[in-house]
Amino acid sequence: MKTKSIIRVMLVDDHPALRKGLAALVQSEPGMAVAAETGDGREAVEQYRGVRPDVVLMDLRLPGFSGVEAIMEIRKEFPAARFIIVTTYDTDEDIYRAIHAGAQSYLLKDSSADEIIKTIRAVYAGGVHLPSKMAERLSERMGRENLNLNEMALLELLIKGHTNKEIADALSLTEATVKFRLRELFIKLGVQDRTEAVVSALRHGIVHLE
Repeated sequence: MKTKSIIRVMLVDDHPALRKGLAALVQSEPGMAVAAETGDGREAVEQYRGVRPDVVLMDLRLPGFSGVEAIMEIRKEFPAARFIIVTTYDTDEDIYRAIHAGAQSYLLKDSSADEIIKTIRAVYAGGVHLPSKMAERLSERMGRENLNLNEMALLELLIKGHTNKEIADALSLTEATVKFRLRELFIKLGVQDRTEAVVSALRHGIVHLE
């Protein structure tokens, strides 16, 4: 008689109380078990190598590697690894980055127990499961151009309130080049000025205030 397989779940979140809650949920579900847990992104990569779980529940903001960085590192070695993001961040850029990195689902931490279990089973079965709200935001993000590394560096300094001269000094550019790049950045973001650029970047989750 064929033994029914157990879905082995790894939990990655730097909040012990939340990890404990997720662990209790997984352990209480027939056919599921917690394979490993950690609150550190780098440690998650190491643990994955040793445990090889079926599904990983991964937070986005972690010490060490971020959730997205951890996913990318793991998938370099294990392309078939399957991830579900569980986070408080619901911006379209966060969703896009996670799915682009290789996550199969994106849930918020206030998701119901039934939704989390249903998603684990769907992802384990090889599916991509996005709640309708997350799917809508991902669709909206697909219509916006990606920012390159130079534009991201410029935007981060802009959000910190630096002047054009300060940005030029920080990036070893001329002020004229900064002004040109700002115009290009505004076009990509679909905004008219610095203030709108900052508001848009924060609203979409392109940059987060730490």
